[in-house]
Amino acid sequence: MMLWLGKPIDTRPLFGPELTSLLDALRDLRPSEWGRIAVPGWTVRDLAVHILGDYHGRLGWSTERHHRAMAAGETLEAFIHRINQEWIDLHADHSPAELIEALELAGPRVARRFEGTHLDATGLGVSWAGADPAPKWLDVAREFTEYWTHRQQIRHAIGQDTDPEPNALSAVLDTFMRALPHTLRHTPAPAGTQVQVATDEPAVGTWTVTATEDRWSLAEAPTGRPAASVRLDTETAWRLCTRGIDPVTAFARARISGERRLAEAVCRIVSIVY
Repeated sequence: MMLWLGKPIDTRPLFGPELTSLLDALRDLRPSEWGRIAVPGWTVRDLAVHILGDYHGRLGWSTERHHRAMAAGETLEAFIHRINQEWIDLHADHSPAELIEALELAGPRVARRFEGTHLDATGLGVSWAGADPAPKWLDVAREFTEYWTHRQQIRHAIGQDTDPEPNALSAVLDTFMRALPHTLRHTPAPAGTQVQVATDEPAVGTWTVTATEDRWSLAEAPTGRPAASVRLDTETAWRLCTRGIDPVTAFARARISGERRLAEAVCRIVSIVY
């Protein structure tokens, strides 16, 4: 039991609506928009291929050419970046119509698979939360944040704002904040010290992380005034966690009170393999 990760969340009902939103967005793209840069080094089309690869990975679908093991001395981050690029290169000749068709085939199967998941089981590790293996509820939630984040990157690439739909955004932020204990692991503080992170509309949330004898934890209830508090607008919060903006920029935008060093440590949060 990894109680320090906080109260479990259930993102399973969100996969279906997220897939619908993704497919709607891709069908509405103009031909030229598929070639726009979505993230450094990847176009909108590349990102759609990457999402398809995520689907295949969760379904256990693969190809002989794409099945690779970590090389000697290769870090997890380097391995993930390499196989992601190999997958995109493998599908370089797929048209937008073919990609949409493939996503329409795989996406619903992924959603159904997650619907049948037992959240108290053991899942894949979530390195950015310091949990390996992780409880299944966090593994599933992490996967949801990946699909949601990539859809926002597609939206941004074609000049649209982040989707403000509050249920999905709230679940994403709640998942991302499970990185707080791991983020603060090298930040010393007396046992009982608390740091609070809050976000504003349209996804209001508050997370309190507490220093215990062994580690920082999200399991303890708030007690009195925290040693530091960090309030972020939702756009800054999710983009910080995915490194769409850097910690210095996020800190400058945040409303801070209390100990500066603790607030600065919180703003180093990252909730992706980076």
